[in-house]
Amino acid sequence: MKFTRSGVLATAIAAAAAMPAVSQAADGTITFTGQITSQTCTISGNGGGKNFTVTLPTVSTSALATAGTTAGRTPFNIALSNCTPNSGNVSTYFEPGATVDTTTGQLINATGTATNVEIGLLNGDSSVITLGAAQASQNSKAVALASGAATLKYFAQYVATNGASTAGTVNTTVMYSIVYQ
Repeated sequence: MKFTRSGVLATAIAAAAAMPAVSQAADGTITFTGQITSQTCTISGNGGGKNFTVTLPTVSTSALATAGTTAGRTPFNIALSNCTPNSGNVSTYFEPGATVDTTTGQLINATGTATNVEIGLLNGDSSVITLGAAQASQNSKAVALASGAATLKYFAQYVATNGASTAGTVNTTVMYSIVYQ
């Protein structure tokens, strides 16, 4: 028996047409929205570039003897200049990631040797920033741009967790994005 390509194709089409159509009712629709802006600024963290280091002071373990105590509050800032457009509000969004403790909203001691210690961030008015939370829930304060410039002021501090902190180094990082409003 000899088959031809057109014969096989015709048989396949006929078989597909004879099969019942499978249909499923949708339970709902998800709509995703967002915005991409051309707004940009030159970023200067603590007088350096967009990637910078904040060095907290050396503190004694006695300053962090119980969970929840804080020490070593250190100011830092993110200065923006040459922003386009040159007005509106800006804030910093501290991104979730492997170094963020989602329970405390603080930074874990990712590569340091001290234990029971995290780094907490605060706004310039000393209100707590909940790292890794949704932008609207993070509490990172917005600042108005003036002539295309703004300075976002913050503090970093040690926070004792799970009891007394032990001696050692503290090293961590956080990714951030500037949010234009």
